[in-house]
Amino acid sequence: MKHKTNYIQQILQTEDQHLQKLHGLVAASMKEQELLSQNLLNSQQDRPALGQRIADKVASFGGSWKFIILFSVIILIWITINILFVQKAFDPFPFILLNLLLSCLAALQAPVIMMSQNRQEEKDRQRAENDYLINLKSEIEIRNLHEKLNLLMEEQLQSLLEIQEYQTKLLEEIKGQIRH
Repeated sequence: MKHKTNYIQQILQTEDQHLQKLHGLVAASMKEQELLSQNLLNSQQDRPALGQRIADKVASFGGSWKFIILFSVIILIWITINILFVQKAFDPFPFILLNLLLSCLAALQAPVIMMSQNRQEEKDRQRAENDYLINLKSEIEIRNLHEKLNLLMEEQLQSLLEIQEYQTKLLEEIKGQIRH
């Protein structure tokens, strides 16, 4: 039980450090008066590695209707050829070679698709983190604007009170001159 508590505390401490880094980014951005979104766009990798691009293309093609239809046609042609030409069939009825090829394709395609999904998940995590930073900065900026507006309203109210006092004095002077 103590091990679980230590583990949870360690995770929370790591998350707290991560949040402190994010807050530091927002504070630096506000200090420099620059847009956070531009910094975040420039900080991402310019171009994915060759393996990542291949994984993305395999995942996009392997998860498309084009792939499903093409693969279904190939399998149907394979089965048809081997059924019609029973005497010269290169893969007779139980279609052992076809099963082997399908297993190999699945064994290769699954990890490649998972790599692409992991990359997409990382992009989504970064995007969510960026959104958090921008929202945090916006909230701070809005609070600053509210404070500025409140200060302006206080100053304006003070000026109006001073003008009103001056007008009251003038009215009293005019009243005093009229009585004399």
